[in-house]
Amino acid sequence: MKALVTGGAGFIGSHLIDSLLEYGYSIVCVDDLSLGKMENIYHHFDNHKFMFAQVDILDDNFENIFKENKFDIVFHMAANSDIAMGCNNPDVDFNKTFMTTYKVLMNMKKYKINNIIFASSSAIYGDTKKLLNEESGPLTPISHYGAAKLSSEAFISSFAENYNQTAWIVRFPNVVGGRATHGVVHDLIKKLNINKNELEILGNGEQTKPYLYVKDLIEAIFFISEKSNSRINIFNVGVESRAKVKEIVEIIIDELKVSPKIRYTGSDRGWVGDVPEFRYDLSKIQKLGWKANYSSTEAIRKAVREIASENK
Repeated sequence: MKALVTGGAGFIGSHLIDSLLEYGYSIVCVDDLSLGKMENIYHHFDNHKFMFAQVDILDDNFENIFKENKFDIVFHMAANSDIAMGCNNPDVDFNKTFMTTYKVLMNMKKYKINNIIFASSSAIYGDTKKLLNEESGPLTPISHYGAAKLSSEAFISSFAENYNQTAWIVRFPNVVGGRATHGVVHDLIKKLNINKNELEILGNGEQTKPYLYVKDLIEAIFFISEKSNSRINIFNVGVESRAKVKEIVEIIIDELKVSPKIRYTGSDRGWVGDVPEFRYDLSKIQKLGWKANYSSTEAIRKAVREIASENK
């Protein structure tokens, strides 16, 4: 099997590539390195089954990747993952989150590649206290990022129907682990590395979400692709437990052995477009036979240790 992984030098993409190579795939990794890091994939450079191309998906030369390779499947991980940045400039998510998907789909159509696994997000659902179900929504995103992911899902669905493609749409929760480039655990550790005596927390600390360990996520992606074979396969992936930002702060302080003065900025959310609380309905993936290995707090503690180790 030969796979294209977009955003492969990023946090989740690089972990995905590790597993794909272990499974025996040949990989072409595409990344513009706007968020991805070369150190995430350096360890594969001597592997003859791995190739890296620093390419912007929106550039015309992205098509050359398809001309020069015959792919069995595309893992489309590339997107803008900074929701606050997208709030300040809607073009960011239109281009990096939606148009990258459209370019990938157009090249798949042209070069007759029929399988795509797409990294979607809980952000497509919007801000609601309802249990988030794949079949019922709601689908009312409050961030440009969520809107671009939802638009991408719609085009993936239409391409699958019109051009005989098969799609696995995986709706990620908050994902944590080593190599993170953003997110609450990464950002708080980064702040403490700059000043261990003071820590600013965006919001009121009551934001409550599920946190999934990155290797659990990768395992779920493979599981879904092997066990679900409809034309369109849509799954929430997550963990039943949740954690508050205040709990995350406590874990970080405990692991790093620091005692900063903590200051909350107030409000029930960290930024415009942030969803302060959500809970997934995981019955669909659980009926398929998958469950996460780590709870939210276990995943956070593992992530803190891994990120702290990388920063030494």
